Amino acid sequence: MTILIVHPDPTGPGQESVWSYPRPAIAEPCSRHIRILHRGVTIADTSASVRTIETSHPPSYYIPPSDILPGLLQPSARRSFCEWKGDAVYFNLAVGGVRLRDAAWSYPAPSPKFEILRDHVAFYAGAVDECFVDGERVTPQPGDFYGGWITSDLAGPFKGVPGSRFW
Repeated sequence: MTILIVHPDPTGPGQESVWSYPRPAIAEPCSRHIRILHRGVTIADTSASVRTIETSHPPSYYIPPSDILPGLLQPSARRSFCEWKGDAVYFNLAVGGVRLRDAAWSYPAPSPKFEILRDHVAFYAGAVDECFVDGERVTPQPGDFYGGWITSDLAGPFKGVPGSRFW
């Protein structure tokens, strides 16, 4: 039996629907200003990120290592696999005397179509105090696995809410 989930187009003026994003996912250069803060420390600040987009997901932003404050990321034992990007490694974030477990991830040897992500680092917006896109504070993607960042220029519904596991 095939189940078809149909979502109405909830986009408003100036918004893009995550349901118009491609599947499989893609990665593209992004010049939006990305800033990540925790305990008053600027963890990352860049206008040279890579944005990944995929149907039903808000974007994830991957930061070049040169735009991340050195010495804060510590390798974690956690690993995962993405059918498009490949094997992910995770990092704990140590800032202000606190260690945030598995707060960020990276693809050190991504699949060929995602080579642009090599060694860039993405952060879970919910793990840190504040994340911003072009000065707007983001809302973390729902759920405890996905790392998308929701801004007012996006329309959902977003994968990660209860009942969305098989979207």
